[in-house]
Amino acid sequence: MSRSLSFPGQMLALVAVSTVLLLALPLVLEIDRILQLTLVFAFSILALSLAFVWGYAGIFSFGQAAFFGIGGYAYAATAINLGDSTPAIVAGVLVPTLFAALFGYFVFYARLSKIFVAVITLVMTLILYKFMGQTAKPDYMIGNARLGGYNGIPAVPPINVPGQPHLFAGPDEMFYIAGFSLLAVYLLLRWSLRTRFGKILVGMRENEKRMELLGFDTRLYKLLAFVVAAAVAGFGGVVFTNWNAFIDPHVFQLAFSAQPIIWVMIGGLGTLAGPILGTFILSTLSLELGVQKALDINLLLGAIFTFFVLLVPQGIIPTIRNYLEGRRTAGGDSSEGATGARG
Repeated sequence: MSRSLSFPGQMLALVAVSTVLLLALPLVLEIDRILQLTLVFAFSILALSLAFVWGYAGIFSFGQAAFFGIGGYAYAATAINLGDSTPAIVAGVLVPTLFAALFGYFVFYARLSKIFVAVITLVMTLILYKFMGQTAKPDYMIGNARLGGYNGIPAVPPINVPGQPHLFAGPDEMFYIAGFSLLAVYLLLRWSLRTRFGKILVGMRENEKRMELLGFDTRLYKLLAFVVAAAVAGFGGVVFTNWNAFIDPHVFQLAFSAQPIIWVMIGGLGTLAGPILGTFILSTLSLELGVQKALDINLLLGAIFTFFVLLVPQGIIPTIRNYLEGRRTAGGDSSEGATGARG
């Protein structure tokens, strides 16, 4: 009888395989593919933030793209003013975290229903889109950084060696940073879900009233999950801003805000690997067809989303997992039947 690896063994195997792939891919891929994968890594971090807060805490947030954009803008403004990426990265994570803590406090301690949480996070995102689009005037500056309205902030300083701005990351280095960042975020979230905090979140998702009767303050745990997801999304925004040294209000658009939801649903809600897979599939498909201009991207994504909602509602990873478990169960039943017949 085969035995599956323990959790530490699984994580070590994942780290080993991922490290080999990340180190080898730049040696065999062209620069355009390297840039494409770097972008997908940034989007995958965004997808993980929604996978965590929605799939495990049961909070359907339409605002992950907002935290993604806030993180990108915070990084850009700080890097331009200080000329060093280290405090800029901290700002790119800290600002959306603090924003989410303040916003989430009023949302969750007001005990808004799930549908109202979804609506209010969507409204927050759209307000940010409208506001940032109106910042083209020279008056709208954060220190030396002009917000630029719909034109965005160009020429954002790249990630550099701490204290040495002249030693900055090129395309290959940014690929490694983005790839290992995605791996680190995935491992940290996987670990957190195995802690008491993660188990409380899952219990709260399954039956919030029961968790309250057991003495847990579900408002606090919802807020903490919301803040963690915002920090992850903000870090994804930092990686995205470094991908093309640019950030603009399109990250707050409704179309972009809806994409993480599609990635998570297609990959599989209630998993972390599924949303990464969904992001890789759909983002790569969108980029390829966008270059070729063969089909309307939004129409294609809508068709794919409809197909999965109707025919594969659980998503790719849960469907594959259920199929394999069914095969193992059927194999076990057949084996027992054969043993009984022989005996």
